[in-house]
Amino acid sequence: MELPNQANVKAGLVGAGLGIIASLMLFLLLTLLAYKRRDKSAVPGPSWLLGLGPILSYCRFLWTGIGTACNYYNDRYGDMTRVWIQGEETLILSKASAVYYVLKSSNYIARFASKSGLRCIGMDEQGIIFNSNILRWKKVRTYFAKALTGPAVQRTVGVCVKATNKHLDVLCDLTDSSGHVDVLNLLRCIVVDISNRLFLRIPLSEKELLLKIHKYFDTWQTVLIQPDIFFRLDWICRKHHQSAKELQEEMGRLVEQKRKMINAMEKLDETDFATELIFAQDHGELSLDDVRQCVLEMVIAAPDTLSISLFFMLVLLKQNSAVEQRVVQEMQSVLGVREVDTADLHKLTVMENFIKESLRYHPVVDFIMRRALEDDCIEGYKVAKGTNIILNTGRMHKKEFFLKPNEFNLENFDVNVPSRFFQPFGCGPRACVGKHIAMVMMKAILVTLLSRYTVCPQPGCTVSTIPQTNNLSQQPVEENPHSLTMRFIPRTSLSQHDTAHPVQEQ
Repeated sequence: MELPNQANVKAGLVGAGLGIIASLMLFLLLTLLAYKRRDKSAVPGPSWLLGLGPILSYCRFLWTGIGTACNYYNDRYGDMTRVWIQGEETLILSKASAVYYVLKSSNYIARFASKSGLRCIGMDEQGIIFNSNILRWKKVRTYFAKALTGPAVQRTVGVCVKATNKHLDVLCDLTDSSGHVDVLNLLRCIVVDISNRLFLRIPLSEKELLLKIHKYFDTWQTVLIQPDIFFRLDWICRKHHQSAKELQEEMGRLVEQKRKMINAMEKLDETDFATELIFAQDHGELSLDDVRQCVLEMVIAAPDTLSISLFFMLVLLKQNSAVEQRVVQEMQSVLGVREVDTADLHKLTVMENFIKESLRYHPVVDFIMRRALEDDCIEGYKVAKGTNIILNTGRMHKKEFFLKPNEFNLENFDVNVPSRFFQPFGCGPRACVGKHIAMVMMKAILVTLLSRYTVCPQPGCTVSTIPQTNNLSQQPVEENPHSLTMRFIPRTSLSQHDTAHPVQEQ
């Protein structure tokens, strides 16, 4: 009886051994396959963790803001990082070659966001900023391109000078009892005035409109990547729906006001952006909602991007007194005592390098959101159709090419910078359509302002000490607006060596 038992034991041991060996072989095979798959397509990033990883990464984006989360993941996992937003695979790229490839490719002209969020703010398949219906986007883009290039740029300098001087002449309206100016609101009033003069040309209350724009922008960055359940909680999202509705209705009133002005004219000598849109609606090419949303996006583009950029530029200028002195000396050399005009702009090279270095060192918009339309490969990594892409251009600008990437230094633009290393407005088929006019506006506003005043921020107010959020863009926290005010000192009351007081920060 013992022999059969021993045989059974031996057979069992052999079977178990074979099972273990087979399991090990299968494990090694799967490991090898996983390694090969990773080598070809897997991008570094947080672990799946049985589905917990996607939830945690999405929560980080919601909690800290899109820009802040992008910097966190790129710093932790490298220049190409995989995360999840709303359960969708999302790549964050900050390597110049990868960023440039995506920008230049027609495979990435769509953008991603919550559809419910886009519907809330009127951008779902409407307007130009987040419209991912490619055919409709291309159609409306032609109206923006016509308004923001060619003859429009020629008019821009004169318009900027008039609008800036108009608001500087009534600076007392934004000056408190201690002699400090609410500079953020000043710059917002200036750029809204410019936008109206260029694109609408109708009477409006700038301050009332700015309040509605500010609430709309807050809604925009709040709802952009929210989950669908957020929009079912009426007690949470009611105020955001209301903020979006207020600005949309205001734009509707302005469009109708413009239409009445057109109809009352005996002869139309020249058209503008709003007029072209209204004519397109009359010919059945655009709907009323299309016209309203396009006007809305044209009007909001400057107050919470360009005006904030100008604010940070003024702060940086006071942190770097030698730069301010060079800028002012160049202005005096080129202009003397007259106003700036279009022909002067290419001569203001120090000013241009100052603007470029400001956009590189502390960009207001430091990332670009895209979506893959088809399967592709980026830097050897497979990218599936529908993958979300975030181009972290702000981080890219401090990692490659520049001589002193972590310093604010005009030497960074002493040599010609290849476009693949510097992308403040993007490039390719979905580049910012207003990038040229934005540069003209910034130059004209700064030259006009700095010709009349030097500014002095509050003590200790620097780019690094100002509390900021970085969700849709980098914005100063305005809970204590007094901390962001500045004194405006007329240059005529200063001796040359007193035009700048350094607050150095490198």
